[in-house]
This record gives sequence, C-alpha cells and structure tokens, in this order.
Amino acid sequence: MKIAIVSDTHDNIPNIDEGLRLIKEKGVGTIIHCGDVSAPSVIKYLSENFTGKTHLVNGNVDGDHQTIINEFNLKNVSLYGEVGEIVLDKKKLAWTHHPDTAKALAASGKYGIVFYGHTHKPWEETINQTKMVNPGTLAGLFSKPTFAFYDTTNNTLELKILYS
Repeated sequence: MKIAIVSDTHDNIPNIDEGLRLIKEKGVGTIIHCGDVSAPSVIKYLSENFTGKTHLVNGNVDGDHQTIINEFNLKNVSLYGEVGEIVLDKKKLAWTHHPDTAKALAASGKYGIVFYGHTHKPWEETINQTKMVNPGTLAGLFSKPTFAFYDTTNNTLELKILYS
C-alpha cells in the first residue's frame, strides 16, 4: 500500500493542490500529515479535495483543528493530538511534528517507521532499526516544497519535489 507523508503545509493552497494532484495520480488513498497545517479552514479544504483518509497531528503553529473537524463532520480526517499511531499492512507507524519526540518514538523500538516535520528539511535516519523520516515542507518555506510516498509493501520511500 502506498501512502503520502506531508508536513508543514502552512496554508499554501497552490502547493497543497499540486501535492494532492500528484498523490491522486499515484492512486494513494491515505495521507499522514506531520503537523503545521496552520489555519483550521485548511483542514476542511483538504477534506473536500482529497476523498481518501487524512491522519494528522498538531504542529506548533496549528489552530483548533478538532473544532473544524467536528463542526463540518469531516469523516475522512482524523486528528491524533501530538502523536499519531496506526497499523497499515501489518506495519506499525507513528508520526509527530517535533524531531525530539520522533527520536524518542524511534528509540522505543515499537514502530517500523516514524515520520516527523518541523524542520522543513527532508531527512532520513535509522535509530535502533527504526527508520525516522522527515518529508520536508509542502509549503516550500525555507526549503524546496517536498513530500514523500511510502510503500508499506516493500518498505521504500520516494521524495517528491514539487518544483526546483
């Protein structure tokens, strides 16, 4: 199963649209968002423009996403607080916004892969057999706009750059 990993979208609708276009083109039905969506209205926008499931955690500049999810009954969006955790294809995944939290999750040995954001820079490292990955910033703030695809079947990652 292929999933998309995004972070730090920071209300950049044109980049969100381009990211969603590429995600749909790959036939991906699940997005993991590592925080800093920013405005709660962008959660509604994501829900309306991506019919698959979006799993997200809070970032350090996020608004009250739970209120918007409840108010508009967004059934295809789940908010996990500071840390998200799911099992897909028998792989236990975790994600968060902050790198230090991600390191602790990876060091725990409970997850096959851990995703995080915040730094706006794509990064991959391994801690105690657990892959820890930052997909970068979809908004393109301070770095090129990037996100990643993760294939749970063969445990591979693909970084996507929206434009150079």
